[in-house]
Amino acid sequence: MNIYVGNLSYGMSEGELRDAFAAYGEVSSVKILMDRETGRSRGFGFVEMPNQSEAEAAVSQLNGKDVGGRALRVNEARPRERH
Repeated sequence: MNIYVGNLSYGMSEGELRDAFAAYGEVSSVKILMDRETGRSRGFGFVEMPNQSEAEAAVSQLNGKDVGGRALRVNEARPRERH
């Protein structure tokens, strides 16, 4: 399951994000999107978890949770729309 994670603290690392989700199960990948011009976090990213039930538990437990001083927005990622 691909999970969208928004409202991230700009100082959060991919390792910290991985650790937050690893408490609920196996994490296969983590990606925080960075601004091309400034090199700073854009404040959101994606976490991939192969086990559906673990992923659903992580989404329900972490959505709204305060991490790094910000309440995370966590939900199943929607596929990108092609234009």
